[in-house]
Amino acid sequence: MSGRILTASMSVVAVLISAGAVLGKANPFQLICMAMVETTAFCASRWTNVYILEIEEHVSLMHVHIFGTFFGLMVSWWLTQPSLRRETGKEDSDVTSDLFSMLGTLFLWMFWPSFNSVLVDGVVEKRNAIHNTYYAIAVSAVIAFALSALTNKNGKLQMTHIHGATLAGGVALGFSAHIIQSPWIAMVLGFLAGVMAVLGPYFVKMCLNSAVKMYDTCGIHCMFGMPGLLGAIAYVILFVIYNWNNLPARGYPALIEVGSLSITILVAVIAGFITGILLKLNICKAPPVSKYFDDQVYWEFPHLAVGF
Repeated sequence: MSGRILTASMSVVAVLISAGAVLGKANPFQLICMAMVETTAFCASRWTNVYILEIEEHVSLMHVHIFGTFFGLMVSWWLTQPSLRRETGKEDSDVTSDLFSMLGTLFLWMFWPSFNSVLVDGVVEKRNAIHNTYYAIAVSAVIAFALSALTNKNGKLQMTHIHGATLAGGVALGFSAHIIQSPWIAMVLGFLAGVMAVLGPYFVKMCLNSAVKMYDTCGIHCMFGMPGLLGAIAYVILFVIYNWNNLPARGYPALIEVGSLSITILVAVIAGFITGILLKLNICKAPPVSKYFDDQVYWEFPHLAVGF
């Protein structure tokens, strides 16, 4: 029973990731509907990977980052209106939200090795997963601070970079943390993930907004999607390298891993596309663009009340 609760708790991470793409553009009812559909779709995808393709349960759950990203981006594509612009500034962070986000980042940074190792079998493999994850997130944290200062014209640190890039290394190590035999490999993956998370918003997010009309509110593609894909590709490459002498016999499992990744992305895109259509129905009462990123529509703020 405890194993099922653990698996369920890790599966709903996909919903948290997807919410970052639609944050401010969906009402509470739409978020609830999205969570129900996404959880079901991810469980179906994971069931296919575990029981049909027979991949490891740990690896199947590490697909949660990729699934949540592509699902959220497809839903966001439907909720993004042509008139959506950034002139209002309502979606920008402030001091309070930045500080609370940094508090959450610290907790995630400390406990991410547990996330990457809790379902790994074997004492040695579990220890490797913990150590390698720490190496990766340490490097991604350092590169986040360095690049954040370098990309600012005044040389100042930008809180949004620190929030995402410090965790990107843990995302990239999710697949292969338990099989990596040299710390430098984990550190290189953490470095690449940190670079993606910091520099990605300048290029990828701009491309999504202007070319594809896909408004990614929190930049989940750079924080979870790209590092997750990096980790999945690295896992297949390392698997092939470590089994090079026995590749004819071990090559099939490598192809299975590629197939499971493809299934995860395909299910996420299709389920997100359908969910986006459902959330646009009149029954969901989608908010108008003028109410995007406006918390006062759904929450009461006593200090803003008349006569306060």
